[in-house]
This record gives sequence, structure tokens and C-alpha cells, in this order.
Amino acid sequence: MGGAQVMRVITVANQKGGVGKTTTTVNMAAGLALMGKRVLIVDLDPQAQAGTAVGVNLPISESGRSLGWALQARLQGIELDLNDLIFDRSHLMGEFQEYGGALHLLACNEGSMSTAQNLVGAEGYKATPILRRMLATVADQYDYAIVDVPPAINALAAVGWAAGDWIVTLCYPEYATVKGAVTLAGSVKFVSKNTEGECNPQYLGVILNKTSPPSKWKEQEIEVRSGVVDAGLLPFVADIRTSEFISKAYGMGIPAVLTHTNHAPGQQYAALLQEMLVRMDSAVDQWRIAPAPAPATEEIGV
Repeated sequence: MGGAQVMRVITVANQKGGVGKTTTTVNMAAGLALMGKRVLIVDLDPQAQAGTAVGVNLPISESGRSLGWALQARLQGIELDLNDLIFDRSHLMGEFQEYGGALHLLACNEGSMSTAQNLVGAEGYKATPILRRMLATVADQYDYAIVDVPPAINALAAVGWAAGDWIVTLCYPEYATVKGAVTLAGSVKFVSKNTEGECNPQYLGVILNKTSPPSKWKEQEIEVRSGVVDAGLLPFVADIRTSEFISKAYGMGIPAVLTHTNHAPGQQYAALLQEMLVRMDSAVDQWRIAPAPAPATEEIGV
């Protein structure tokens, strides 16, 4: 690759479903593409929702273009060319394509990825680096890869963690989501040991998702925000507010940062990405961390 920039891989993960993992994945990817970056979305979740979020739904008849199929082949000693599987979704950027970015997708479907999940589980820890090795074959073509990981603590999720250079997790303002983030952050520490040092993802922080404006914070949101600080989850200062535009964009198969670039969703993801990029290039003790909010008062949320 000569002096070319090495592709950076960011894994988005949480053991709890419904926290906004997929919408975060595709909006981060689209936001980076708007910055002129070449970005690959990697859909590792058997639910295949990252593909849906950018307008790709692989039927059974096209399982040969599924990442699940490629994983199965690799586990059997057959190395497929990932370029034959990748979908170019750059046209979703519309007029923003002139910025020079690219938005591509490694899609999956439920049947092929579920089979791959079973095979990975049967192989045990020795299969954990498989996706990282596969992505290395296209690393000279992209600046970033964003991996959407299944909402679980299992062998396939471990493959997704191991693929990443960095791992981010998510919480939204409900108590149950903090536990999932804490579990994920703790599990990441074992990836290097389980792969004999081949994979060494670094925990990058927690994104507060589906939040309310400070004027509308109620007791649970305040306590969740305090909880992620107290748990050492390193919350980002930028958060993503609850927005009907994000869910509507998902239904349209276009990330919200592309449909509402200059409005709240686009601005919030842009701020988050800038903060993430700074963290990647600086020591932990230099990171800006969202502070714990003041305790709830009777006036808050009224």
C-alpha cells in the first residue's frame, strides 16, 4: 500500500438490542462519506438491518453476495474476493458526491449469517480474527470501515469486536442500557488475549442516544448520564437527540445525515464524529468527557 492511509475500523456494539446501534452505524458512515472519506459499512448482524438502512435487502436467491456466505467460505478455506460482494451506495449522497467520498456496503441476510454464526461458534476462539483478516484484503480501498455487530455476547459478536481498531457502545436514557454498555466495555479487554495479540481493539467511549434536551431531562435520564460517567464508560460530549427524522430516514433506506444534513440529525452526528476522530488521535487523558449532570430537582422535566 506504500504510503497510503491505513483503513480505520470502528465497531459499534452493545449486548442490548434497540439502543440505536444500526442507525448509529449508517449515520456515522454517511457522515464520514460527507467529509470526503471512502467508507465501508459492514453488516455483521443476522437481522441485516444495516443493509435495510441504506436500501439493500438481500433475498435468499442472492445469498452469494452476503457477508455471511463469505464468512462460511473463509471458514472452509475458500477466500472470496470481497469486491464481488460490495454494494456501492454512494448515489445516496446525491449532490454531496462531489466532495469525493464513497459509501459502500458489505451486506448480509439472515439465513447465511445465522449459518456463519453457528460455524464461528463451533470453531471457537481461533475463528475470532476472521473478519479482521478479510477486511485487510480491501484496506487500501477505504479510509474507514464501520461494523454493525449483533446485539449479544456471542462468538459472532466477538468476531466484530476483534475486527475493530476501536469500539464504541451506546446507551439511551433507560437504566437497563447502562448494564449492556458496561458488559461490552469489560468484554473488549479479553479480545487481545483470546486472539493471542492479533486483534487489539481499543474502547473509544459510549454514545448517548435517543436523548432529550437538557430542559426536558427527567430523573431517569439524569441518573443514566451520571451512571455512565461513574462506570468509567467515557461518554462523548456530543449526543444524539430523539428525532422522527432518524426513524423516517431508516424507513426510506437513506441515512438521516443525508436527508437532514443541515438540520439537527446531521449536525449532531457531525459533532459526534469530530469528537471521535479527535479521540482516535489522542491519549485518553486528553479526551473531553461528558460531565455528570447535577442531581434532579423538582423543576426538571416539569
